[in-house]
Amino acid sequence: MKASILRKTAALLLTGVLATMPGNLRAQDAKALFSSKETPFNSESPYAIGQHSRGCLAGGVALPESGPTWQAMRLSRNHYWGHPETIRFVQEVSRAATKVGWNGIYVGDLSQPRGGPVPGHASHQIGLDVDFWLLPPGRLDLSRGDRERISSMNVRSADQRSVNGNWTRSHHRLLEAVARDGRVNRIFITAPVKLQMCADAPARDRAWLGKIRPWWGHNTHFHVRLNCPRGARGCVNPDPVPRGDGCDEAIWWVTEALEPPDPDAPAPKPKPPIRLADLPPQCASVVAAP
Repeated sequence: MKASILRKTAALLLTGVLATMPGNLRAQDAKALFSSKETPFNSESPYAIGQHSRGCLAGGVALPESGPTWQAMRLSRNHYWGHPETIRFVQEVSRAATKVGWNGIYVGDLSQPRGGPVPGHASHQIGLDVDFWLLPPGRLDLSRGDRERISSMNVRSADQRSVNGNWTRSHHRLLEAVARDGRVNRIFITAPVKLQMCADAPARDRAWLGKIRPWWGHNTHFHVRLNCPRGARGCVNPDPVPRGDGCDEAIWWVTEALEPPDPDAPAPKPKPPIRLADLPPQCASVVAAP
């Protein structure tokens, strides 16, 4: 009986037939459920299901731990899984890094084996997000232990208003190359980097800058979000980036956003955990399978 159900699951994902979820499973914390899965959901075809911040992954594949121009970091997290298109993209970015003078690239988190909510991230749920370290690799033969111990490089000044001496022209060239890739929806990076890139980009060619989006905390890595692969059913693309280069809007991040909070303002309410019921129904089959 179980074998028959599992054989039909890929078809359920493709056709969108809703899986039946017991009430107690629907109410469970999705982050706990998905983070407990150490292996991918087997599927004849890969499926990025739902949105980047509300979904899961079927048929995911692992980024090889090491390659000629990359190494996956923090292997103990088991966050180096993605849609096959993402794995190809990572390898292509690593080769692009050699064209700006780096040895390759250190790769941070992608997704969990079956996607879903990830500890430490709001997105990375459908296998189409990837973090790249801003530390140019000194070597690409790091041991598993080395990859747990070393840290990336901070490119933001102490006052959070500008880049520091770690930011280089090669960083700019790499992010620009990634932003020009048609598969890329947007790139999250600390606001001072956005503003420095705005200052350095020529006036005649700035459309790609719109994909460089300021966001909190991204001062040691940049986060690339890919569009849904062509023809992917069940995958929901994020909104396109606003028109323009986004440079004027980025000033807020290093001015008003850094002002002390209003002491009289009410504290924001903590967000409740994402339940399995909050994800697309197909994700119940993905996480429940052995």
